[in-house]
Order: sequence, then C-alpha cells, then structure tokens
Amino acid sequence: MKQLITILFIGLISLSVNAQGKVAKIEFKTDTIDYGTIEKGSNGVRVFEFTNTGDAPLIISKVSSSCGCTIPKKPKDPILPGKTGEIEVKYDTNRVNPIRKTITVISNADTPTVALKIKGLVVDSSKKSVLEKKDKSIVQQ
Repeated sequence: MKQLITILFIGLISLSVNAQGKVAKIEFKTDTIDYGTIEKGSNGVRVFEFTNTGDAPLIISKVSSSCGCTIPKKPKDPILPGKTGEIEVKYDTNRVNPIRKTITVISNADTPTVALKIKGLVVDSSKKSVLEKKDKSIVQQ
C-alpha cells in the first residue's frame, strides 16, 4: 500500500513538472499600426493580428489604452497553440490632431505585458489651415 501511494505521489509530481514547462507565447505581425493621414470622421477601426506560438492556451486578460479616445477589444476565448487571434482597436477620428497612442496587452504569455502603438494624423479638409501659404498678402487683398 505504501508503495502504491509513493508511486502515485511521484507520478503527480512529474505530471506537475511537465505541465509547468508548457507556456503560451504571443507573437504579433506588427506592434505598430500607421493610420497615415485620414479624414475627420473616417473609419478608425484597425486590427492587430497575433499568433500563439507557444504550447499552452493563450489567455488575454486585459487590453487597455493610454487614452479614452482609443477603444481596444480583446478576444473572449483562449487562443490555442498555433492559432491566431485579433485585437481590434477603434480610434475616435472626430478628433483632429496627430495620433500617438499605446495599447497595453496583458496575458499569460511568457512576456505577460506587450505594448502596441498606433500613429497617424486626422485632418479636416473642410477647414483651411492657418499655416498654409496664402497667394496674396493681407495688404494686397
């Protein structure tokens, strides 16, 4: 009986050591999305694609943005090894200004925190810029 308990105990320890060796790994196609120059009110949705290159399910627990003008959306289900997933990011394009925002992804991967970036410029073509060169000076008008 003691031998049976000892064998079961050793089996459980070796099983737990094996399970600890498996880890999820997150690999993004790109860590920066460049919107370029876009018009005010245009579609602000972009997608970061990633793959779980590890050997354990990847669970993304939290995705947050550096500002309220950017809304990230994380996958609800775990991403199995070898499978791909997406993090959708929606920027409020009604704000006319340069875009420089960071999206933080927290998961159970070997690198638990990853910083993603979006950049670009939102312009309003219906308004003239004060900085544009004029054809005539104020005196000539």
